[in-house]
Amino acid sequence: MKERSILVTGGAGYIGSHVVRQLGELNKRVVVLDNLTTGFSQAVLHGELIQGDTGDMALLSRLLDDYDVESVIHFAAHTIVPESVNNPLKYYGNNTCSSRNLLQCCAEAEVKNFIFSSTAAVYGIPQSGLAREDDLTGPINPYGTSKLMTEWMLRDLSTATGLNYTILRYFNVAGADPGGRIGQSTAQATLLIKVACEAAIGKRTAVSIFGTDYDTPDGTGVRDYIHVEDLASAHLAALNYLHEGGQSTTVNCGYGHGYSVREVLETVEKVHGQPLTVREEPRRPGDPPSLVAETSRIRRTLNWQPQHDDLEFIVKTALAWEKKLLKSSDYS
Repeated sequence: MKERSILVTGGAGYIGSHVVRQLGELNKRVVVLDNLTTGFSQAVLHGELIQGDTGDMALLSRLLDDYDVESVIHFAAHTIVPESVNNPLKYYGNNTCSSRNLLQCCAEAEVKNFIFSSTAAVYGIPQSGLAREDDLTGPINPYGTSKLMTEWMLRDLSTATGLNYTILRYFNVAGADPGGRIGQSTAQATLLIKVACEAAIGKRTAVSIFGTDYDTPDGTGVRDYIHVEDLASAHLAALNYLHEGGQSTTVNCGYGHGYSVREVLETVEKVHGQPLTVREEPRRPGDPPSLVAETSRIRRTLNWQPQHDDLEFIVKTALAWEKKLLKSSDYS
């Protein structure tokens, strides 16, 4: 019997393209749907790329049927927190309403498995700084709320139809394919390690620290950084878990420990071999002092074991990708 397909929405983006590559390396049947507003066609190394929007129900229904889709991995979303504050309806329109359309089409096509790209932003500001999956959610920006609303829709649809799902709540994603084939290519990115690497190679004049008076060991914010390769492998572990009959679940994707902003910048300087120009700025509203994943559930439930839990390695792959981008016109 011919193996059924996996639909990856947003598969030309940063994280999605790494998942598509890993799926392709396992010879899985993959079809990618991406509107290419922030993704890049050249980042799709396997499967077939269809250009279109996740909210287009006619297109979705046709793809699910034509490609005999059994499982969906849903990445397509806007992800810039400050932009979500300034333009909330853009985020609710794409992240929530388009996801609702996708879920309806999946229900009608009797898709079996659904893996959703969510975020630690659903937690808001946890008092202890350590976020557990069963903690109360309290997003403090439209981005986090738009993702949480999709989590709720997925939960309720699963109850009504039996659709199986895994929700992956990402912490701070960084790094690039160690083979140098793909990486984070989005212009004006806000992820700290990418910003710092861009500053290191001269694409930015400086890198800013927003807040130096937090109740943390060095006064700067602490975050849980996960290598994109390990995050991608968590999606494959989630898919395998569902294929083997696992019950619907929500898991954190992080390493379970954090690094401060200063520690990250010092690591970039060490790997690059030169100092960065660093600016100290006031705190940004809504930034928690510390946000770290409690990770026992993902390790236990999905049998997931990270391979790249090393800040220096994360920075090395990120810096190598930035240097490649500097010489390439493919992503300009």
